[in-house]
Amino acid sequence: MNQTFILQNQDKLFFGKSKEWVDGYDANSLFKTIYKDEAINQMVEISAKDYQQRIKIISCDLDDKGLPCIDIEIMPSPIAKAPKTIKTAEDLLTVTP
Repeated sequence: MNQTFILQNQDKLFFGKSKEWVDGYDANSLFKTIYKDEAINQMVEISAKDYQQRIKIISCDLDDKGLPCIDIEIMPSPIAKAPKTIKTAEDLLTVTP
């Protein structure tokens, strides 16, 4: 099968494997299924938990690696990642009770 179904909300974000909304630039992190009824069930579950979500099911072709090929026109702007904090030597040597 060369197609998969993914979910997108009104903010153009995609539903991820970790059950949170992601920007979709890492296609491996997206919830995807080859079954449309499974996508519909997931859409209903999300809508039941958060009635303000407006979700649509998008059919995508798969690339060589089995990841969805998402049309650039429906992609959101990238979500800024939180900067990682660097631990200093003092932080590493500090023992917390």
